[in-house]
This record gives sequence, C-alpha cells and structure tokens, in this order.
Amino acid sequence: MLRQIHIRDFAIVDAVDIELGDGMTTLTGETGAGKSILLDAIGLCLGDRADTGALPEHADRAEIQIAFDISHNEGAREWLAEQALDGDEDECLLRRVVQRKGRSQAWINGRPAPLSLLSELGQYLIDIHGQHEHYRLTQPEAQRAILDAFGDHESALAEVREAEGKLREIRDAIARLEGNQGDYEQRLELLRFQVNELAALEMAREDIENLEVEQRRLASAGETIQACQTALAALHDDEESAQAILGRITRDLSERIDIDNAIAQAHELFNEAQVQIQEGCNQLRHFTDSVDVDPARLQWVEDRLGELTDLARKHRVRIEELPERLAQLRSELEELESSEERLTALRSEWQSAHQHYQEVARALSEARQATAETLSERVSELIAELGMSGGALRINVTHHPDGRPTPQGLDQISFEVRTNPDQRFGSLTKVASGGELSRIGLALEVATAHVSQIPTLIFDEADAGIGGAVAEVVGRKLRELGVQHQVLCVTHLPQVAAQGHNQLKVTKAHDEGRTRTGIDDLADTERTEEIARMLGGVEITESTLQHAREMLQRAG
Repeated sequence: MLRQIHIRDFAIVDAVDIELGDGMTTLTGETGAGKSILLDAIGLCLGDRADTGALPEHADRAEIQIAFDISHNEGAREWLAEQALDGDEDECLLRRVVQRKGRSQAWINGRPAPLSLLSELGQYLIDIHGQHEHYRLTQPEAQRAILDAFGDHESALAEVREAEGKLREIRDAIARLEGNQGDYEQRLELLRFQVNELAALEMAREDIENLEVEQRRLASAGETIQACQTALAALHDDEESAQAILGRITRDLSERIDIDNAIAQAHELFNEAQVQIQEGCNQLRHFTDSVDVDPARLQWVEDRLGELTDLARKHRVRIEELPERLAQLRSELEELESSEERLTALRSEWQSAHQHYQEVARALSEARQATAETLSERVSELIAELGMSGGALRINVTHHPDGRPTPQGLDQISFEVRTNPDQRFGSLTKVASGGELSRIGLALEVATAHVSQIPTLIFDEADAGIGGAVAEVVGRKLRELGVQHQVLCVTHLPQVAAQGHNQLKVTKAHDEGRTRTGIDDLADTERTEEIARMLGGVEITESTLQHAREMLQRAG
C-alpha cells in the first residue's frame, strides 16, 4: 500500500510530506487548490512523462518520492526480485527528479531505472481511475480482462494459450515447408549435385592434413636428397671427411691417454662422436635410399589438393572444413527429400492440435458465459443502488468456433447497458453518458474488488456529475472498497468525503507574490468544519456543522 508521499518544488507545492493509512482516504479542498497536483506527482513516479513547465520559477528541479508497503504484495516483490531491484523486503521506494534543463532521472529502491520499468512496476502497486478513465471500459480488451479476472479463468486461459502456441508452431513449420515448394526441385537438384561432388573427393580431416604433408615432402624431395648426399660426403665418404679426421685424432691420442686424465676424457668423447656420426650417416643413407623423386605422385597429390581447394573456395569454407560441409549438405538433402512426408505428418498433427484447441477454447467460453451471468446480475444490482433505477448491465459472450485461434480464445465479449427499464440494451459508448459510465465503472470495481491484486486504488472525481443521495451511495461503495483495498479519492462532494476513514485537505495560500499549496491531515474537529464548508454557504452556521457531524457519524 501507498504509505508516504514527499513532494518538493513541484507546481505550486514547495514541500509536502503526506502519511497515508489503510481504508478510504478522501482528498478535498476548494477548486483550484491543487488537488490534482498530488495525482500528477504520483503519476511521475509511475513513469509519466515529465513536463518542465510544472517547475516553479524559483526552483531548478522538482523531486517526488513515494514509499509503498509491499509486505503482502507478492506480485511487486517477485517483479522487483526478477529485475534485481529488491531492497528492503517490506518497502519499495520510488523517486523521480525533474531538472529544469529537461533532464529527468528515476530510481527504484535507490537504483537508477528507466521510465519503462517504473510503468511496469506501477501495474502491481496502483490503479488510477481518472475523470476519463471510465472510457477504458468501452474497450473489448478491458471488458474481457474484467470478466476473466472476476471468474478466475487464469488456468483455463493458460490452457488456451498453450494450445494456441502449439498450433502456431505447427502452422509456422508447415508454412516454411510449403514456402520452399516453389524452388523445391531446383534446390533438390543443387543439393544432390553438391553432395555427389564432395562425396567423390570425400576425405577425413586427417587425410587432408596427410596430403598436405606429403605434398611438401614430394615437392622438396630432389633438394633434400642432394642435401643429404652433401652431408654424407663431408661427414663420412670423402678422404678428408669428419669421420676420417676424427679417426686419426683418436689414434694419436690413444697413445697419450695415460699422461693426463683430461686427454683420456677427450679421447672418450671423440670416440663417442665417431659413433654418433656413423649412426647419423646411416640414417641419412636409409632416407635417401627410401625416397624416390616421383613427379607423377607429386602431380597427383597437387591435383588432389587443387580440387579440394577449389571446392573449399566454392563453398566458402577452409579446406579442412570440407568434411563438415559435406555432412551439413547431406543433412539438408535428407530433410528436403523427406519434406513431403514431413508435411503430411505436420498436417495431421495440426488437425489434432486444432481439435484440442477447440475443446479448451469451448471450455473457457462456457466458463465465461456462466461468469458473465453472475457478474451482470451483481453489477446491475449495484447500478440500481447508484441511482440508475431500472438500469442494467448485460455481458454477451459470443463463441466463434470457426474464428481464427487466438491466445484469448474464440469469444467476442461485449458489455451492453440500459440506463432505463424501457430502453433496449446497447453498447456502452452509445447508451451511457459520462456520469453513467463513471458509475458503471465504480460498480464493476466494487463487484470485482475481491479478485483485484492491486492494493491501492485512486479515484479522481469518480463522483463527477452526481449529487444528493446518489453521492452518498457512491461514497459508501468507495468505503466498501476501502475494506479490501487502500482507496484514495479526490472529491468535491461532502457526501463522499464523509465516508472516508481519513481525510486530507488541500489548501492554497498567497504569500509574497507566490501561491503555495499545502496538504493537511484533518483531525475530527477540522474534518467536521471541512465537511461543513463543502455543504455550502458563505457562512458556516451551527446548523451546517451539526449536519456535517451527522454525516460523519452516519458514515462511521
């Protein structure tokens, strides 16, 4: 629930702090005192666009902050947790700052947030019924939402949404396959050619790598053999080879190894060097004997690699990715070749899914028809209490089994009303006046109060266009709403104001060339005086005060 409102430098408000309680709170004051400013400020914290014209001349910025108790508001708590904006478990704090330069900033629980998030969160916190908000009742979507909420049709709606989603999924799959039928043969022929072309040269990734290694070896075979033969000559075969020189040295040193240990160690190392040279030369001879300069094999390998390179370029992949590309093409070919079978299966699946959708949509429609009868009777009773004697609401639920499946079912829902017993029922827009629409909207709020999940309801002059005994009934109905919700009502009627559990008064004062607005929480005596003022008259008499006391006592 809305617990606190702080406003600074907004319109004609310098600074206001308001504490709000449970039940119904009325907001009264003379015309032009600034009652709508409070609603405008709340709207800013719920994502409304800022207007720098609302800043007073002396201020560079306006600041509004509102606090909610969300200890029992699961919807708001879950939303805040999903957005990682949760703070104090039981409190939600919204803050909005509007700069004169046009810059606007917003925070949720101390964290910066865009206006879109404020609007989303607001749907869980407050429902504002402005002076023209009742025209929303004329919209088919709003009428369907009211009926479904009253009847608690969420589980049936979920089944319909799931069934429609399955239908849409199958329909899209069919459309994709049918859309491909135009170039089906051409695509099939191309895929078969590409698969056959790649399959003719099919090789694993390691085979391609081995080919590249072999190509490098064959291409350099002649030069490599020449280099090996040169090395053999220098190391072993020539008269002055390294092997011959080392042989003479080791023989000369063998006669002197007992002179010094260093000579003995050198002699041993030279002997080992001869062995290493001998083994290395044997390896080179083995290599040169095994390697043939094979121009034909080299040509074949290079041709093979050239074909693979051309194919890789054609398919826009690297040469080593050709095996994966072949696998992709084969998969696509198999899918295309089986598309006719897949289409047949999908059409059969669609028939079954469509039959299931029809069943759940029909069940939802039957539930709606039963709910429509109950809600129509309840609202009609309330309309009569609100001064529309003989008036009635009729909710029509027309099922269209041949209509296009939607997530909301196959029903056309319309609210029709008559305002007099001798009238025909007609659409809300054609039959009801603005004041009558307002009362119908209030009746719907009262009838559906037990199913509404929004804790705070704000009514901006919901009593416009009425008076007398009807105004008192409107006030009582708003007070009834205050039992299950927190209700804030802006009103000019004493009959409505007296029904509030609490009352705030908006005052306007002129000081030093400036107009300022304040808001006071009225105590019992002050409230009696305010109700008396609203009853009228230039001078408030004892009779007027007594009338005000009686109204408050009767309401209490």
